[in-house]
Amino acid sequence: MTTSLPTGVPVEADLPTVTTPHAPQAETPGGSRPRRRRRPGRGVSSTIAVVFCVVWIFPVYWMVNTAFKPRSEAMTSTPLFLPAHPTVENFVTAFTRADFLVYLRNSSIVVVGAVVLSLVLGILASAALSRFRFRGRRTILVVILLVQMLPGTALLIPQFLIFTQTGLVGSYFGLILAYVAAVLPFSIWVMRGFFLAIPMEVEEAARIDGASTWQVLTKVLFPLVMPGVIATSVFAFIAAWNDYIVAYTFMQDQSHYTLPVWLASFTTQTTGTDFTGQMAASVLFALPVVVFFMIIQRNLVSGMSAGAVKG
Repeated sequence: MTTSLPTGVPVEADLPTVTTPHAPQAETPGGSRPRRRRRPGRGVSSTIAVVFCVVWIFPVYWMVNTAFKPRSEAMTSTPLFLPAHPTVENFVTAFTRADFLVYLRNSSIVVVGAVVLSLVLGILASAALSRFRFRGRRTILVVILLVQMLPGTALLIPQFLIFTQTGLVGSYFGLILAYVAAVLPFSIWVMRGFFLAIPMEVEEAARIDGASTWQVLTKVLFPLVMPGVIATSVFAFIAAWNDYIVAYTFMQDQSHYTLPVWLASFTTQTTGTDFTGQMAASVLFALPVVVFFMIIQRNLVSGMSAGAVKG
């Protein structure tokens, strides 16, 4: 039976559908299908990754290993990869060392102040540089990038001279400003990418609903750039928590020293270096950073990838 289209072309109707069967895969003599060959590059890359991880994590492992060793085992000429007689006495010595709580308080004050101030200034500056158009905007961005490229030690002496003339040397606020000056260019540059990733239609819709500029920033834009705020806070926290040279230079009174300077107190001219106590103190010093990073690691990864979408 045939039917024809209006143009008169005959078309066969109700023809059975013919399917082409797939060619069967060849089997091995044992009856099992052959395995796919792995690409040689994958094995090489995996080996390189494992070697890199081992090299990177070995100093951390050795620090923890030494922290649990008695002094006699830590000073042997033959390295011991596991403590024969593990002990926690080194942690007790480090925790009960004089002025430990004072230095911990100093570090907490400086780090919290530096993180909060750098985030506030970074959010306002990045919002202005990304959402507003004004003369000199590109010049400011170039200057921020150039400042970020300068090493921190190059700015240490000029900062010290300026802070000496203004009376900020030896104060918590002066040390906080020094840390903010170090991390603020990075904070502005990173958070600017998050602001640029937000469509302008979101801001325009909020303005149509009657929102002011401050309301748009705090209630619309700020929740959307929260991953960038988290990523920036991690960088500011680590930079302020681990710094030694700036705290040692700016703080003239020993009662205002921070924990990195306290770690250097395990080395004296009379008794030498207490390696086991210093390693135990280093483990205690690293714990806040590790805990802080583990809490926000998911937001950090999503924040860094989201900020790379635009800008």
